[in-house]
Amino acid sequence: MEQKKYLKWYNKIGYGSGDIAGNVVYAFLTFFVMIYLTDTVGLNPGIVGTLMAVAKIFDGFSDIIFGSLIDKTHTKMGKARPWMLWAYLGCGLCLFAVFAIPTSWGLVAKYAFFFIFYVMLNAGFYTANNIAYSALTALVTKNENERVQLGSFRFVFAFTTSTIIQAVTFGLVEHFGNTASAWRIVALIYVVIGIITNTISALSLKELPEDENETQKNPAAPAEKYTLREAAGLLIKNKFYLLILGVYLLTQLYTAFTGVGTYYMTYVLGDANLMGKFATALNVPMIIGLLAVPVLVAKLGGMYKINYRGYALATIARILVIVAAYLGSVPMMLVFTAVASLGMCPLQGDLNAVIASASDYTHLTTGKRIDGTMYSCTSLGVKIGGGLGTAISGWLLAAAGFIEGGVATQPESVISMLNVMYLWLPAIFCGLVTFLLTKLNVEKANEKLRNEKKMASEKA
Repeated sequence: MEQKKYLKWYNKIGYGSGDIAGNVVYAFLTFFVMIYLTDTVGLNPGIVGTLMAVAKIFDGFSDIIFGSLIDKTHTKMGKARPWMLWAYLGCGLCLFAVFAIPTSWGLVAKYAFFFIFYVMLNAGFYTANNIAYSALTALVTKNENERVQLGSFRFVFAFTTSTIIQAVTFGLVEHFGNTASAWRIVALIYVVIGIITNTISALSLKELPEDENETQKNPAAPAEKYTLREAAGLLIKNKFYLLILGVYLLTQLYTAFTGVGTYYMTYVLGDANLMGKFATALNVPMIIGLLAVPVLVAKLGGMYKINYRGYALATIARILVIVAAYLGSVPMMLVFTAVASLGMCPLQGDLNAVIASASDYTHLTTGKRIDGTMYSCTSLGVKIGGGLGTAISGWLLAAAGFIEGGVATQPESVISMLNVMYLWLPAIFCGLVTFLLTKLNVEKANEKLRNEKKMASEKA
């Protein structure tokens, strides 16, 4: 039986454009905040890393809080869209502030300024915006294929934006004078782009009426009647949520350590402009592969096999990146980087659909629908994984003896550490993700539960 279709092509493109806004924040922070803080502002990477780690304490509380608030929201725009729309204005303000630290201030004041706005950005505004945006996957359609398509569209925009930001940011900073004020100008440009695209995305979709939600037809289990503590309990009891959270943490750690490429290209390969080439090798295969994900998922009849097999390929390719690096072959590094990205693209394309299926699992086992809370794993995983990865990067660089202030060369201990961080750790994270994906067959679990319920109702 063919599933009902809810979305037009322009709805899918409009939704995907929201990840331009998301990656204006995420990619800019992941790939450039540390090198901006150390080489332009003159801060110690170890102290910055510690501040980022402390900030994660606030992040850990905010994700489930905002997810629960979204579930309890009722407006003419729906549950998620209001949060997505207005929270991004705060994202823009805080992102600009992080890259506008007054260089004339003392070190303590600089650290405090950074920490305050970094926490506000990550624990507050970005959390609200990102969870709301991700939750829309479950709120605008009940069609599994459309959910996969939405995931593919959003990540096509995400990786395109990330590629562009990685490729042009250093050039833009140089164009505007390669000073602290140049970073402010670039940040402002990105903020304006983000606000425009986020607004377009939020207004391009309509959430399904609440009376179309199957939980609303069952007054014995209304989705809103649970406390924050109960919501957290529902998540913990869902083994697939925990697996997805683990996958998110590891993939964001992977991204954070590939983000060390800004240092690796500058101090190991000796050419900062190679960042653009490696960004292209990372993201262009991902973009191409994402376009094929909905077709592959439909043909293979599910997401499980294509996800873990893809990541197995990515793990092998990242090991070959290490081999190529020690052979001194940049072209080979680029080729195997591209192969690894191709292996990762199925999960990137259908992960939102996997989360929606995990939310269905909670509904099938408990009778409660907690889409907003379930999607807290996207923000929680992104922020803790990405933030912790950036923090650990700072600690490792400081421990290796990194010299702040934009010097031309670094000690040999720093070069060795950069090899570990950029080459070895991403390969390890890929292998761990592959293992978790072999356990993440939520589709089969849901099918079994539905069959059991159907048999029970027939007997009754």
